[in-house]
Amino acid sequence: MPHIRRYVFNPTGITRVVEEEYDDQTEPQTRGYIHVNVTASTRVSLNEREHQKSSSNVVSSSSSSGSQEDIESRCSICMEVWTNGGEHQVSCLPCGHLYGFSCINKWLQLRPSSGKCPQCNRACSFKDVVKIYASKIAAVDDEGQKRIVSLEAKLSSVEEKTRSLSNKEARWREKKAELRLEITNLRKKMYQDRHGHDEPSYSFKHHKEVLVNGGRIFEINGGRQNLLLARRLSGSGGTFVLTQINLHTGKIDDDILLPRTTRAIQDLRLSPHNNGLAVFGSLGKNLSFISLDSHNTVLSYDHLPAAPLSCSWDLNSCHHVYAGLQNGTVLVFDMRQNKRPLASLAGVTSNPVHTIHHLSAYSTPTSDVGGELLSASSTGLCQWNISGSEGKPTLVSETRNLGTCTASSYCPRTSHVVATYRRRAESSDNTIPAVNSTDGVYGFHVGLKRRVDGTYSQKQSSTQAIVKTIILPKTAIIDFGMERRQLFASYDDSTRELILQDPSSFTVSQRFALSSPHLLQDVKYAHLNGSGLLGLLTDDRFQLLRN
Repeated sequence: MPHIRRYVFNPTGITRVVEEEYDDQTEPQTRGYIHVNVTASTRVSLNEREHQKSSSNVVSSSSSSGSQEDIESRCSICMEVWTNGGEHQVSCLPCGHLYGFSCINKWLQLRPSSGKCPQCNRACSFKDVVKIYASKIAAVDDEGQKRIVSLEAKLSSVEEKTRSLSNKEARWREKKAELRLEITNLRKKMYQDRHGHDEPSYSFKHHKEVLVNGGRIFEINGGRQNLLLARRLSGSGGTFVLTQINLHTGKIDDDILLPRTTRAIQDLRLSPHNNGLAVFGSLGKNLSFISLDSHNTVLSYDHLPAAPLSCSWDLNSCHHVYAGLQNGTVLVFDMRQNKRPLASLAGVTSNPVHTIHHLSAYSTPTSDVGGELLSASSTGLCQWNISGSEGKPTLVSETRNLGTCTASSYCPRTSHVVATYRRRAESSDNTIPAVNSTDGVYGFHVGLKRRVDGTYSQKQSSTQAIVKTIILPKTAIIDFGMERRQLFASYDDSTRELILQDPSSFTVSQRFALSSPHLLQDVKYAHLNGSGLLGLLTDDRFQLLRN
């Protein structure tokens, strides 16, 4: 019984060599493989294969990665790469299949009377082998190319439908707001017809008061039922700390110590994604993230181009944060990229951005940065269309030349905005009354409503009180929830009162006197256990009102 070596060639690119002793009449046949009996004198020597490996001018680089492109660049007989010259030069048969010249030559010499292509079994002979002269061979998948064109056409169609649906959604939102307003007016009329007087307005009463030291800015955390307060310690060189106060007991839970290099904190925002993070910007030109669980600084962006005066979380993505700088620039941060900001967006002017809001109602929830921003500087309100690392700012025309914009408040549910202005002495606007008092200048508010096209238009303005100080006042829009109205909270510097007004008509609903002789530093509203809490912060105390 002869000793036979059987070469098993697999068209998919896997070659197996098995040495067995078979009887010629009983040797089994294997479907899908080509069996070649080779005597010892006709075996392909290892030396020849090593010579093929070292041939110069390789067409496609050898790799052991096993990728589809790497496999298609190899001779399916020896599994080595082709060359563009030498014994293993790339060659083809009439059927179009490619092999190294030395390999296909030896293959056809084994069965000169019945030569076939190793892959498709089409009959051929040595004289049919044609050498190919090329520096590199590459084939474009025609079916794949057609599929790409088809998918691009489908994508374009989907994008067009998405734009159409977005426009319809905006119109539906406006119609819904109009219907809600009509329902509210009908309910008021029904209540008046039944009881003979108007429905009582929402009012706040004193609930709790906590003495603090050096209060500057705060945030109410309804989920954790506490508040986070940024304050400056006296007698310690102006050191800043973050203090947590329990809303039930009114007691200070603990202090979160900050680096001694932390300068005056300008803005503080809790994450709306319930991940226990807070972000704050300081005059030290850094933006820092604090964990409320571990009390540690988890991330800090230092040496920014200018001090961040305002910041805002992306309401649709827990990774993205926006900051308005003192030089008028808006920075986009991605917490997963902790070395530097994701993007730096130049503003319309170089005036400091003292307030910034992410407009949630007109953004699509996504893991990528995007949506719209509304920032405020002394020039007025500026609307930003953020796309990836780019942003295009546009000054809201209705707020141009009204005076010096000192604050802005935003309601995410209804997208209403109220901007606060201080009248310039040289202003020629006849709608703003002249000042005959030596106490200061008039301050006033402007209500803005969003149009269908996404821009903001002036809704109504109302002159308020005389502004005596040069500090930036704090305002807030109180949102009582669905099917309920809103109130606008502002500080009257002349009467030292907190004024609650309807943001549409600026009709005064309530006045609340501050218990502290100091100026109001911050005002915020939050829901807690089915009721609303309104916080007022001065330098020496924190007042909590409940509606």
